[in-house]
Amino acid sequence: MLRFVIGRIGQSLVVLFVMSLLVFVGVYAVGNPVDIFISPETTQAERAAAIAALGLDQPLWTQYVRFVSQALSGDLGRSFAYATPAVTLILERLPATLELAVSALVLSVTLGVPLGVWAALHADRWIGKTIMGLSILGFSLPTFWVGLMLIMLFSVGLGWLPSSGRGATELVFGVPLSIVTLDGLRHLLLPACNLALFNTALVIRLTRSGAQEALLQDYVKFARAKGLRRPRIIGVHVMKNILIPVLTVIALQFGALIAFAIVTETIYAWPGMGKLIIDSIRVLDRPVVVAYLMLTVTIFVLINLAVDLLYSMLDPRVRLADLKG
Repeated sequence: MLRFVIGRIGQSLVVLFVMSLLVFVGVYAVGNPVDIFISPETTQAERAAAIAALGLDQPLWTQYVRFVSQALSGDLGRSFAYATPAVTLILERLPATLELAVSALVLSVTLGVPLGVWAALHADRWIGKTIMGLSILGFSLPTFWVGLMLIMLFSVGLGWLPSSGRGATELVFGVPLSIVTLDGLRHLLLPACNLALFNTALVIRLTRSGAQEALLQDYVKFARAKGLRRPRIIGVHVMKNILIPVLTVIALQFGALIAFAIVTETIYAWPGMGKLIIDSIRVLDRPVVVAYLMLTVTIFVLINLAVDLLYSMLDPRVRLADLKG
């Protein structure tokens, strides 16, 4: 087990190093922030001084080495636009993004698992086919279009829910949360539903597939032969065996929710990391862009590492197969 853990941690560190190099080179190879932040009317001396102050007069490899050394100490640079540490800006927006992602994840599981089981139990009836048809729409419809349609229907047409902003928040253990206030919950509902759409469709299809396979297993047939009632068979024998793979995929999707919340946050003016990164890209605020991408990659890597370790503990065959390979 120790060898397996060390191997997975080593792979994670390699991924982080490679991604840091790709992200840094990719971001710093695009555009010149000096052209945005410095007026064209400035003199050459003032322009050179500004470039030196931003650290853009050094070769790219020197800037990368400095970036890595600072990152190891928790410093991902200072924002060109805000003149504050990039990490500070991102951490200020992180609670809003996490709240949105967690809400979308809860909605996906709450709606997707029951609908997936219901579709499996009624696969040949109209209700099962309807659920699967709606799940295909969930995969196919663009997030930005669905977000706009939700605004048109529930905000403009019916006037039930606000179309933008985060609403009122309350501090919970020092973290501002909107879900604990009625106004904040009303602001959260539309963006959370929009972000949850794709994952709800994914959970439906995964649950349906797993439930259909479980219903054909011998232990389910034996439970029926014993005279167990259908709710007990579904709740105990079927759900227990399909939830592990479903929850594994959902855990991996949590990182995707954080990363792809950019579109939803932009549509609903949700003050999270996604809105910050869009604003930073517009002005080529490189430190903020690099810090955001590295934080997102780190979240992905940590979630994958945690899922690998948890899955190896739940199913030793995964660990043994990896060691043999």
